[in-house]
Amino acid sequence: MKKIAVLGSTGSIGTQTLEVVRENKDIKVCALAAGSNIALLEEQIREFHPKLAAVWTEEKAGELRTKVKDIDVRVVSGMDGLLEVAVEPEAEILVTAIVGMIGILPTIEAIRAKKDIALANKETLVTAGHIIMPLAREYGSSILPVDSEHSAIFQSLQGGQQKSLHKILLTASGGPFRGKTRAELENIQVEDALKHPNWKMGRKITIDSSTMVNKGLEVIEAKWLFGVTADQVEVVVQPQSIIHSMVEYEDGAIIAELGTPDMKLPIQYALYYPERRYLPGKRLDFGALSQITFEKPDMETFYGLKLAFEAGRKGGSLPTVLNAANEKAVALFLDRKIPYLQIPAIIQACMEEHKNLENPSVEEILKTEQATYEFIKNRW
Repeated sequence: MKKIAVLGSTGSIGTQTLEVVRENKDIKVCALAAGSNIALLEEQIREFHPKLAAVWTEEKAGELRTKVKDIDVRVVSGMDGLLEVAVEPEAEILVTAIVGMIGILPTIEAIRAKKDIALANKETLVTAGHIIMPLAREYGSSILPVDSEHSAIFQSLQGGQQKSLHKILLTASGGPFRGKTRAELENIQVEDALKHPNWKMGRKITIDSSTMVNKGLEVIEAKWLFGVTADQVEVVVQPQSIIHSMVEYEDGAIIAELGTPDMKLPIQYALYYPERRYLPGKRLDFGALSQITFEKPDMETFYGLKLAFEAGRKGGSLPTVLNAANEKAVALFLDRKIPYLQIPAIIQACMEEHKNLENPSVEEILKTEQATYEFIKNRW
């Protein structure tokens, strides 16, 4: 019986994680954490019977306690609540499906409690990879990637030849605006950017995919997960989202993981690793597949990707600025307060303003995030 806790249970990855639990009969959900979607969290509590549930505000926690007073579950709130979920003694694996840098501290505490981490919270490694990965090695915790691309890389490395790895080929769909010029993107509206051609994801990550900043964050994440430099990661646009990523070895051999676009596969692989299990769903039909095509990314039009490579090369606190600036800029765009092309412009301005810290502590990372937010608030 696998025993798990889930941070971000009401989001896209969280709900799909619980679908995997539902389809298998040997996973016990020990604890759940969500932001403010109390109605869905109540449903999840009633179905999966966790002993602990956390929400962000005490007001929402009080509301949830009233709704589930007939159930034997303890409801907690705030960061202290997230930390309780992260270190829940019964759970073996923590699924970090929460969005944002709020995931850093719970991940650290889960590692110290010797939990394995099914990692979907990319901000944790983007901003604090220099802290997380050595800590995981120290405590013997496995970091199991849940992102489709990083799971594909992880699967492609299972031959045990990581020391012979030459480079990572990180695939991207290109998003809904692949092939468009910067002039064609000037009047893009929120509804346009939320129409991803292949994947069903949350609003923020869908916007990130359209700007290709998401792929840039994944470059930095891959750097930490697989012990490579940013220059050993090459982004390849693969519009059909059939090849989820590849690794190239020193002898020129390339190994790839292919499949239909389904996030449940990397989620299930992380939960049961190294075991593979049957997963219901559509299979890749090579007889019906007419072609798989490749392109180079347009890093002039989608220059958020270029900025991410810069942050990944320089490291330090600069990736935190990239992440925080993007998070705030996307929120402003979704609230219709800035035009679409202002997203990478804000990121660039924040990165140019910042004085990089070479080896930031968690406290310095969080201060950098707040300073970036404040800079944007005062300027936009």
